[in-house]
Order: sequence, then structure tokens, then C-alpha cells
Amino acid sequence: MAERDAKLKPGDARSDGIDWNALMALDSRPVPAFLTEDSYAFRGSDPVPAQRYTSEAFARLERERMWPNVWQFAARDEDLPEPGDFVVYENAGRSFLVTRQEDGSVRAMHNVCLHRGRKLRIEDGSADRFICPFHGFAWNKDGGFASMPCQWDFPHLKPQDMALPQAEVARWAGYIFLRETPGGPSLEEFLAPLPEHFARWRHEECATVVRVAKAVPANWKVVMEAFMEALHTVVTHPQLLPFTGDCNAGYRTWGENVNVNLVPFGIMSPHIADAQDEQWIVDEFVKFNGRSSDNYDPNADPMAVTVPEGRTARQALGDAMREVYTAQTGYDHAEATDCELLDGLVYNVFPNFAPWGGFMPNIVYRWFPGDTPDTCVMEVRVLARVKKGEPIPRGAPLKFLGIDQKWTDAPELGMLGEVFEQDMDNLPHVHAGLHASKTGRVNLANYQEIRIRQFQDTLARYVGGDVDDKGAGAS
Repeated sequence: MAERDAKLKPGDARSDGIDWNALMALDSRPVPAFLTEDSYAFRGSDPVPAQRYTSEAFARLERERMWPNVWQFAARDEDLPEPGDFVVYENAGRSFLVTRQEDGSVRAMHNVCLHRGRKLRIEDGSADRFICPFHGFAWNKDGGFASMPCQWDFPHLKPQDMALPQAEVARWAGYIFLRETPGGPSLEEFLAPLPEHFARWRHEECATVVRVAKAVPANWKVVMEAFMEALHTVVTHPQLLPFTGDCNAGYRTWGENVNVNLVPFGIMSPHIADAQDEQWIVDEFVKFNGRSSDNYDPNADPMAVTVPEGRTARQALGDAMREVYTAQTGYDHAEATDCELLDGLVYNVFPNFAPWGGFMPNIVYRWFPGDTPDTCVMEVRVLARVKKGEPIPRGAPLKFLGIDQKWTDAPELGMLGEVFEQDMDNLPHVHAGLHASKTGRVNLANYQEIRIRQFQDTLARYVGGDVDDKGAGAS
């Protein structure tokens, strides 16, 4: 193998396990072309400066040059279904009111009173007017100015000049995005090719059934990048190896903003040397997969199947899930592929939005910087398809876990909470290690960490390509 790899160009080496496209050729149904088309380009092997994760100067550049100029996932439609409903969206030192209008449209405005600067709201709710609790200045839900007390004492403030500053808003598939600074690519351009891929999976028919966020003592990029590769599975999540293709997962990048990690389930990791039968794979899958027994009656788990003679674990699981999802949702899943029913199709959109594809209950991640580069917040949503013909319900409320709490303190996450806790056993120490690093360098794999490389390349373009050389991010 070493002799073979020595002849390859950088980035061309792959695991000895069955690769993603070969596995797709064995699927029970024809797989969509976009899931089998390679989209990888070698981006170099230079190290990433550790100061990007630890430096307040670099975090300031992110706040000034990057966050105002990108589309940010702010809310889902089911978070604010009725006119007057609003969500307080806060990130990178800004606070916005994302509000549903009478005509069903959505607006986003800065959540700051234009009198003395108090935040108008500090939690989600519903209101026709935003009245400042300090002195009573008021704005309509569209951001237009409504009234002020003692107007005679403010002759210099003209009502027509007192509207709350607005952010751009765009919507896609039930997701609501905002951009603070107008101009630049449209949302569809920014997300491409995500809308084309997700058209098949119809997230606009889904609702948030679980929503949990947790404060983490590590930089937001340290935490996010742990969810951008399957390379760590063999050591961090060994219980997943019996049914997870980790080092033979597929990786794709498109343009500067979008990438995906295609992680097959229902097959053994190439790291497992001892051959096992297909039934063993299913039995391990049922015990440890976060979308199995935790989401169904444990006495009647639909994934607890007996693998028929001549069938693989993936095929047997796919057959079971077609029946289950058809019964649960009222939509025919006869043409759904095994991969769309089982696998981790983990997309990322720059800078911090990560929706899973496929037909199963979908996980959606977001990561936010903390008050310092040493903390962040990670949010996890689970979307489930609403039964055909039924109205979309209001989304599940947010449960927030403090820095000393564990993901397992949110039992609604099921087995996912235990998997996330395994990640938390590493990430604070990764961040501390970056502060202590003698070399000040982070080294990345050419293929399995290409998504991180793409993210870091795009981030550098926003904050300025010469920042690291000048030491503007020195810790």
C-alpha cells in the first residue's frame, strides 16, 4: 500500500475500504447523480495558524469583516408561524428581531432602542409593537417608528428617520436567513448547490421536534470542525465502528461555501479486522445509532430487523425504513434509496450552518462564537417530516445547557447526547492545546479534512489573506 500511495498525487490517496461511489452502486434503488458525482480538488497541505482559534484580534476581524457580510441561518418558519411572532437572533455582538408580518413575510431589524440603546427584547415572543422597557419608545413589528414619550423634548428626532435599521432577509425550504450588510450574492447563489440537492428531501415539509443548545469552553471553529470529518470516529466513537464507514466516507466541496461528508451506515468500518455477519451489523446499529431506538417504541424498533438470506444489512434496514417512513408521514418512500434512509449526509454552508440531507429525521447544527474566543455555543435541531395533509406545528422550544451541563442532560436527544459528550471529552482540551502550542500550527489531512480546508480558505478571504503573516491574530 505504501508503494501504491507513493505514486499518487497529493489528495488522491483513499482508504482500502469500499469507497462511497462503489457502495452507491450496490444500493437497492438508483441513487441521485449528485450523490455519486465526485467534487474534490486538492487545496494544499499548508498548516492552519493556531491563532485563528485563540486570538481576540482574529475574532474581532471575524466580527468586522466576515459575519456582517454572510447569510446567517437565523430561524425556521415554524419558530414564528403567526403574524407578530418574533425570534431574538443574536450572534457576534449583534442582536436582531426576526418578525413575522401580516402578509406572511419576514423582516429582521436591529434589536436596539434608538434612544438610549436598550435591547427591545431579550427572548422570543409575539407582539404588534416593540416598546422599550426603559423609556417607552415604540416601534411597529415592521420596524417603523410608532411613538415616543415627551416628543416635545426631542425636536431633533424626526419620526421618518427613526425606523429600526433593517437586515436583508431571504428564505429557503423553511429556513430563514439574514445578512446584516446588503449586497453580494443572493441566498440561492450563496447556498448553491444545496437547494438543488435538498429539493428531493423537502425540508419545507418538516418541523423542529427537538432543539438543544449548549455552551462549550472552546472556540466555535474548534467545535464545528469536529463535526466536519469522520476521521475521529475510530478513537472518539468506537461504539459506532460496527455499522459506520468512517475512513471510507466520501467528501465533496463546491465553490467556496458548501461541502458535504457522506458517511455510510449499515456497513462495518474498515478498521474492524474480524469479519462479522450482516445481522451483527444491524444489532449493533440498533444499540448505538441515534436515530434508532431513541426515536421509536423500544419494544417495536423498526430498525431491529432480521436480515434475510442473501440481503445485506443496508438493504434490510432500507426496506424496513421505507415502510416506516411511508406509514409515519403518508408520503410514498418506495423510490427512496438506502443511502437517503440511513446515511449521514452532513452538509455544511459557510460559515456555521450544517443541515443533514436524506429522508430520515434530519439533524441541523449551528455554532456561534462566545463573548471571547475561548467559548462558543453549539445548537442541535432535529427536524421531522410532518404527516401529509397536516399543518406544520410550532417548533419545539429551545433548551439551553450551561457550560457545566452535559448534552445528556437533554434526554430528548437520546443516544446523540452520549455521542456529543464523547466529542466534549476532547474539544476543551483541543482549545487549551492550541493556546499552549509551541509550533502554532494545525495540520490537516488532504482528503478527509478537505471540508475544514475549504472553510479556512474562505474564512481567510473574508478577514484578509495577510492577517496571519502580519500577526493581527497573535494570541
